[in-house]
Amino acid sequence: MTSDSGVSPKTIHAADLRIDARWVIPIEPAGVVLEHHAVLIQGDRIAAVIPQQDADTGYRAKETIRLDSHVVMPGLINLHGHAAMSLFRGLADDLPLMTWLNDHIWPAEGRYVDESFIFDGTRLAIAEMLRTGTTTFSDMYFFPEVVAELAHDTGIRAQVCFPLLDFPTMWGSGPDDYLAKGTALIERWQGDDYVAPAIGPHAPYTVSDEPLRQCLALAQDKQVAIQIHLHETAFEVSDALAKTGRRPTERLAELGLLGPGLQCVHMTQIDDTDVRLLRESGAHVVHCPESNLKLASGLCPTERLRQAGVNVTIGTDGAASNNDLDLFGEIRTAAMLAKVVADDAAALSAHQALAMATLNGAKALGRDHELGSLVAGKRADLIAVDLGDPFLQPVYDPASHLVYSNHSRQVSHSWINGVPQVQDGRLTRIDVPDLMFKVQAWADTIRSGQTG
Repeated sequence: MTSDSGVSPKTIHAADLRIDARWVIPIEPAGVVLEHHAVLIQGDRIAAVIPQQDADTGYRAKETIRLDSHVVMPGLINLHGHAAMSLFRGLADDLPLMTWLNDHIWPAEGRYVDESFIFDGTRLAIAEMLRTGTTTFSDMYFFPEVVAELAHDTGIRAQVCFPLLDFPTMWGSGPDDYLAKGTALIERWQGDDYVAPAIGPHAPYTVSDEPLRQCLALAQDKQVAIQIHLHETAFEVSDALAKTGRRPTERLAELGLLGPGLQCVHMTQIDDTDVRLLRESGAHVVHCPESNLKLASGLCPTERLRQAGVNVTIGTDGAASNNDLDLFGEIRTAAMLAKVVADDAAALSAHQALAMATLNGAKALGRDHELGSLVAGKRADLIAVDLGDPFLQPVYDPASHLVYSNHSRQVSHSWINGVPQVQDGRLTRIDVPDLMFKVQAWADTIRSGQTG
């Protein structure tokens, strides 16, 4: 059908939400900053990312939000943490890793960690992560079924890794018990829109060969990921060499674990053999720079890994060793550390650092087809960061500002599956006063236990 002038009318598309932004950093294509663009959302998907003038003529949206001083970008993906440990924030600082674990954290866990601790601590962590730009997180901690339920009910994406160790804990009596409970977790949540179950063997020094073989068999059978602390300290590697004659990566490779389904957390102590094994296997590295710095664990050579073709992602670790879950802060630290470690000021550019916390994380989760960048057809997981603060002026390069100048509290909006989670800096799905009441009660209990 044509008009009287003979010109076909332009098709008008419907959208649920239109977001007009001063800048859009879509992550794909790499290194691009779009100015005065609109992000159109229909249902739980991104419908289009187009110039605002094209949106004016091509779309009719139910709701329009104007963000004239903001960057809109994909939501951040925090690929490693222990969410409920937020309740141990600042409990035992300025200590070496094994002293921190053996003398403080493990005893505190044995005394306090139960389902209610996990619920309240994880809710605190989710609130902090949502408020600071994270829309997907990975958790490796006890009572994972509680974490899964909470993440699903809140509407935040989570990879929930059930723990696997050689020894009993408050969640299980040993490897067989962990694997049985973990299998039930996988069967309950596999295919869920928000929760992705996974396996979390703690570390090579706490899990022996046979449980690791069973872990691999379960992962292959159920097609789930494995996340493990690996090469976190120099002692871990030297101790493994002394006891087995092999580096931990070599042992995992021989067992068959080192592959595209493995997420290797920390990797601060690596040599040419490790780089080769990671590259050839397709395993992913999860960089936790601030935790590694605070515990003096070492420095992950991210630029060396990146140049070798290894997918490097980023995580905060837990708030007991960080001491926050601010992924923008982690991005900033990672970008600057990479330059010092590589002795190259051009190492890990701002755009590459942002990709580590978005698209690279999605790749490690096996979800880069639907997460990690603002591309039509992908899930509508995105955030807005306000660069209008006077102390962020002038803005020459918004990508640089996000990495080197920004504070995470500049995150003003967040959507997951197109559902608002943060609006004008306020959480929409979490009752903050009630949460703070619960947190204070835990703080009083733990404080009295430390002094009693």
